[in-house]
Amino acid sequence: MSRKINFTIVLFALLHSCVSSDKKSESEEDQVSKNTNVESALPSWNDGVTRERIIKFVEQSIDSINPSFVAVEDRIAVFDNDGTLWAEQPYYFQLAYAIDKVKKLKPDHPEWDQDPVLSAAAQGDIKGILREGEKGLIKVIMTTHAGMTEAEFESSVTAWADTAKHPVTGKLYVENIYKPMVELLDYLRLNNYKTYIVSGGGVSFMRAALKEVYGIPAEQIIGSTIKREFVDGKIIRLPEIEFIDDQEGKPINIERIIGKIPIIAFGNSDGDLAMLQYTESGSGNRLMAYIHHTDSLREYAYDRDSHIGKFDKGLDEAISKDWLIVDMESDWKTIYPYD
Repeated sequence: MSRKINFTIVLFALLHSCVSSDKKSESEEDQVSKNTNVESALPSWNDGVTRERIIKFVEQSIDSINPSFVAVEDRIAVFDNDGTLWAEQPYYFQLAYAIDKVKKLKPDHPEWDQDPVLSAAAQGDIKGILREGEKGLIKVIMTTHAGMTEAEFESSVTAWADTAKHPVTGKLYVENIYKPMVELLDYLRLNNYKTYIVSGGGVSFMRAALKEVYGIPAEQIIGSTIKREFVDGKIIRLPEIEFIDDQEGKPINIERIIGKIPIIAFGNSDGDLAMLQYTESGSGNRLMAYIHHTDSLREYAYDRDSHIGKFDKGLDEAISKDWLIVDMESDWKTIYPYD
């Protein structure tokens, strides 16, 4: 009888030790992360209130004795892509892909000469495309993004991303990513945050173009979608929009796909306002942040009146609610990885 009791006691002690060890290791993991990366964090960010505010928020969120502590499973950070993680001027990079593809396909479609939108796209005439407004953009996108399998579309975008260059910087489009933001993504993941892209861009385009760019896997990239159908074992892309992941669509997709209100949200335009409002609606400490394009020399300067990335209502709300506004000119030492 005493042997059974002793064995039970020993077994209980071992189990208790394992549980305690697990809890301790998780706490130690956060503590090691905190102790080893604070000083070296965000090296492309200038010292100042903005950098300090980000680091302070993250430090508090991983400190188990701090009232703002966030459990690892709830550490969700969402980021817009265009204008937040990479450049979006002089026009969206996905539109650049579509225009390049129209040019490539044009020899086989002489009838496009009679279509003002596709004719303008074949000439790289952005203004000509925009004369038709949203209808013109949709026509160009549907013409170049549908009528093929997902594998064929992925191959097409990947080949384009490997060769296509920005008309101003002369660098590959995928090289025009913001180095400070890549550092932020790395810093958050080092502190056990799960990072997501939540963008108005096409989800399939982003998943193909952004492979290995940000360290974010395909399943954590959320974007706009077109309808598809399953035929003979393959998924075929149809020329019809299914869901626009912009404005109010962003929180809807976050709830539908992630299932949790984010702790951190970064955007750069009014199209991201609903996502930041949704993030703010959660309980506890939250970080809502906007990237403000203020650097006309190293990048672009635009906000309230911009034809792309309009930042008007979002700027007013960010100021009134004391959300973090990242000033590119003053807060970032460098813009691109190649600078």
